[in-house]
Amino acid sequence: MLLRPLLLGLGALLALGLVLLVVTPLGRYLLRAGYEEARILLAREPIAALVDDAGIGEVTRGKLRLVLEARAFAEDSLGLPAGKTFTLFTQLKSDTLVLVLSGARPDWLEPVLWRFPLVGRLPYKGYFRVDDALDAERELQARGFDTYLRPASAFSTLGWFNDPLLSTTLAQDSVDLVNTVIHELTHNRYFAPGDATFNESFANFVGARGAQAFFLARGDTLRALRAAVRWADERSLAAFWGQLYRQLDSAFTANPGDSLKARRITLRDSTYGASRRLLVDSVAPTWRTIAPQYAELLRLDNAALLARRVYLTDLEAFERVYAETGRDLRGSIDTLIARHRSRTP
Repeated sequence: MLLRPLLLGLGALLALGLVLLVVTPLGRYLLRAGYEEARILLAREPIAALVDDAGIGEVTRGKLRLVLEARAFAEDSLGLPAGKTFTLFTQLKSDTLVLVLSGARPDWLEPVLWRFPLVGRLPYKGYFRVDDALDAERELQARGFDTYLRPASAFSTLGWFNDPLLSTTLAQDSVDLVNTVIHELTHNRYFAPGDATFNESFANFVGARGAQAFFLARGDTLRALRAAVRWADERSLAAFWGQLYRQLDSAFTANPGDSLKARRITLRDSTYGASRRLLVDSVAPTWRTIAPQYAELLRLDNAALLARRVYLTDLEAFERVYAETGRDLRGSIDTLIARHRSRTP
């Protein structure tokens, strides 16, 4: 007797859910993301079959083989659950997978946050269409925010789908390719909802040190050294961003309130000017894998600073754990996850 009313009720809820998806901005965004993800998933091809296809160029086949070996290493040696991730490949029609937008107040180190189902509030939002990304950026700018829009070549669905390797990722060199594979598989192991900074910085650490360990295990000391040197440059940038963050935070905190907004903007501009000179004159000359000209072109505003900090925070804390465990990366991963869980409400 209760079956028909129950079915009618479920049908009404489903219809309401579909209406909300269509009429709300978040609903339309999720529908677009779902559509683009479906296109990526439907175009997948097995990597193992492509590796055996003599019609594919040897360089491409070598990279595809490297991906399979890197994911196996990540699972067997680092304890990162690979599942079916990166067993398939999708050739995209564009050389840009997604554009990622960040925003921040110009007079305070406060990011724009977007709320998403399952993963919580994040300080960035991805767009598959250029026009959508530019429209969203202009809307934030019209509201007075700093904005930072940049491309990304890979993303993770945290194991919800069989994430394929994408052609945008395959375009990377061998060291960055292995780094990206291990980085994304780290998210399969641990992803704290609402804590993008830990998630991405932690995965950045694991990807870099994991790539180094992978190539060492293969006896490829040249690429292992290249991975280590690139990581040293990342740590150099992390130290620069951290120092800049502390300087601005101190200046803003010492001048609170709406009446001092103009003063905060003036302090921000002078701080960024001095930091540019420091970056060009003192930091860039130490880089071994980054062109010095990057220091002159690097975007410096609050949105760019906070976006960079998402991936480059607490790297030295991760390194200390790495040293404490005798450079045992798998042990470091377990320790860092356990410590973060103990601090997370």
